[in-house]
Amino acid sequence: MTENNWRQVLPDLNEPTDGMICQLLDDASIISLEANSTVFQYGDECNNYLILLQGRIKVFTRAENGREILLYRLSQGDSCVLTTSCLFGNRNYPAEGKTETAVTALAISADRFNQALQQSAVFRELVFSAFSLHLSDLISLVEEVAFGKLDLRLAKYLLNQCDSEDTLVSTHHNIATELGSAREVISRQLKEFESKGMITINRGRIKINDRAALQDFSDNK
Repeated sequence: MTENNWRQVLPDLNEPTDGMICQLLDDASIISLEANSTVFQYGDECNNYLILLQGRIKVFTRAENGREILLYRLSQGDSCVLTTSCLFGNRNYPAEGKTETAVTALAISADRFNQALQQSAVFRELVFSAFSLHLSDLISLVEEVAFGKLDLRLAKYLLNQCDSEDTLVSTHHNIATELGSAREVISRQLKEFESKGMITINRGRIKINDRAALQDFSDNK
């Protein structure tokens, strides 16, 4: 992507009441990254407010044993709640961000970000609305990891992530990262589902054989 196409991604901001935000977004830098690129690392300074125009980014933290725990994903039109928090508090990143696909994003410098917050009601609404939404999602994730039953969360994950042919291409390690668990625990639970005929496990691929049974398990246990 070679041009700033924020108007396509954020059409509601194309004609704001105060006008300032259009100039701000037009002047923003464009960042392009390949898949599997580092967006930020633990301890990095936060210098820009990012709005994702294209692609997907995962934000995660690492446990002391090195296991990754997924916090959330960013897709088109999203901004990062950790980035916003770091800019608010002038703090360094407490987690890591990595591209899952090729990514294009707007980068608004910290100075312009703070200026726009003070001067543009439209920009403040954009920032705080996105911050509130993603913070709520993050809190829900923490509650699920802390209090939710893993077997139920895994069943729901399989139902939601499988394609139109009821197939999920993923490793047990990746699923564990998504659900904030350990690979060994996920493998045991998948084998339990398989023993009941709900799924078939192949290398790097999981096939749902009985969606109704898996859905019933998810709903009623």
